[in-house]
Formats: sequence, C-alpha cells, structure tokens
Amino acid sequence: MGRTAGTAKTMPLQGLMNAVMRTLLRVPGVSSFLGERLLTLYVVGRKSGKVFEVPVAYTKRGSDLLVGSPFPWGKNLRTGEPIDIQLAGHRRTADVTVVADEAGVMELYGVIAADNKNFASFNDIGFTADGAPDPTDLRRAYEGGARVFVLSPR
Repeated sequence: MGRTAGTAKTMPLQGLMNAVMRTLLRVPGVSSFLGERLLTLYVVGRKSGKVFEVPVAYTKRGSDLLVGSPFPWGKNLRTGEPIDIQLAGHRRTADVTVVADEAGVMELYGVIAADNKNFASFNDIGFTADGAPDPTDLRRAYEGGARVFVLSPR
C-alpha cells in the first residue's frame, strides 16, 4: 500500500541511520556542522519511562526551534513540560509548546517545509507554482497526525 501526499516516510535502515546521526551529533566539530539543521531530542516515554534519543531536523524561528513530526514519539511531549535536547554538541533544556490544531500545524509545517526542502520531501509536501508549500499536502500531513513542537532552548 502506497503513501499519500503529506505523509512522512521512513528510510530503509532508519534505526541504523538514527544511531549514526545520534553519534555524530555528539562529536565536537561535526556536531556544529550537523547542528545547523539537526538536533537530538531526549524523549521520555509516558508509560515506560524509557528515554528515546530522536534525531530530528529543525528550523530556526527567532530564538525558537521548530520541529515537525507525525510519528508517535511526539505524543510524549507536552506543552509546559521541558525536554532535554542536544544542539550543536551541547546538551541543554528546552521549554516545549505543542501545536496540534489544524491552522497552527499547517502554518508551521509550511514554515518548516519552505525552509527545509529535505523535510518537505521526507513528509511528501509539494510546492505550488509560486513556490509555497502545497496547502493540500499540509492538510494531509495534519490529518495524518502531524504536530509541531516549538522548542525554546534555555
């Protein structure tokens, strides 16, 4: 069964790729380069209490970082509950605001997609003739469970 537009995909060997990226994001020098687009979230499972290290792409917006995802790990993040992140080789705490409403997700997913074409491709978001993220694809992403996490590093 194929994916529909606006739904995220996983790569073959996604687990291996995530392990490699987690390691690289800890290496001084390399982490500064990769940290221009990637960070690691330390997500604590609500039921298990286990810490999951999730490498994700982000977009800077002022002093905040925007992370978009439809994946289940996002259900463990709550507005007002801080999270640890690894950013440019440094572990720190960030405050979290979860955006889950349709208008907010579509707007911010659009900001991320416009800033990061790899994110757009990974999430199957196309662009209109004028170069804007396709609203139909953004709506499908929302309908597929996409949320945006606004991280405010301390």
